[in-house]
This record gives sequence, C-alpha cells and structure tokens, in this order.
Amino acid sequence: MHWCHDRNLRYSPGRQAVWECHAHLVFVTKYRRGVFTDEILRDCETIMRDVCDKFGCELREFNGEDDHVHLLISFPATVQLSRLINSLKGVSSRHLRRDHADHLDYYLWGGHLWSRSYYCGTAGGAPLSTITEYVQSQRRPI
Repeated sequence: MHWCHDRNLRYSPGRQAVWECHAHLVFVTKYRRGVFTDEILRDCETIMRDVCDKFGCELREFNGEDDHVHLLISFPATVQLSRLINSLKGVSSRHLRRDHADHLDYYLWGGHLWSRSYYCGTAGGAPLSTITEYVQSQRRPI
C-alpha cells in the first residue's frame, strides 16, 4: 500500500493503519468557579501531560483561565477518547485537590473539581496552527 503524505504533517503508523488524530478538549470547573491560579495550572498541565503519555498520546498545547482549561491532544486511533478524558479529569482532580486543598476547598465542596460536562472537538476543519493560537491566547491568571 502506498501512502502519499506531506513531510510537514506527522502521521503515526500502526500495524494496519496510519493516523493523524487531534482533539481539542475543554474542561470546566464545577459550578464554573474561578479557582485556578498560574501555579495550579502549571501543576494541572504536568499531571495531564503524564496521563497523556501513559495513554500513548501527546499533549501538544495546554492553557487555561481561572475556570477552565484547553488541551490540544494528538492521539493514536486506538485510544478511546472517553476513557482518556475520564482519566485526565479523574487523575488531575485527585492530585490537584490533594496538593492545593486549602485553596480549592475554599471555592469547591463535595470532593469535585471538574464539571461533569466537557467539550471535545476533533481538530480537522481548522488548521492546527489556528487551534494552537486559540489555546495559547487564553487569559491565564497571574
């Protein structure tokens, strides 16, 4: 089988398929509370990057504001996005609530960090550079 590709695009080969999958994810805090500081967002990025690595994914961009985060992820076609999302939210919630309990407990209660809902859009219509710029342009708290 012959695969035509542009050298500027990154395709990931598998045993029987070649893929280029990207998702733009947005997670919102419970009650849309403005709980994030720059320090918490840095920790959140580290945690989410580790989760992505364990799933064989790449966290290409991460940013957020005081009440939500944006992620741009490259993932293999074999990854079930709902499982990845559940792990990203669950692991980050546990670690951030443990490491920043005093701050987060002031704003949130009931052991929750994230709203149950989320946004997931596959990045195929807009160029990745456009999505990258959008994620980078978030008004991160100081």
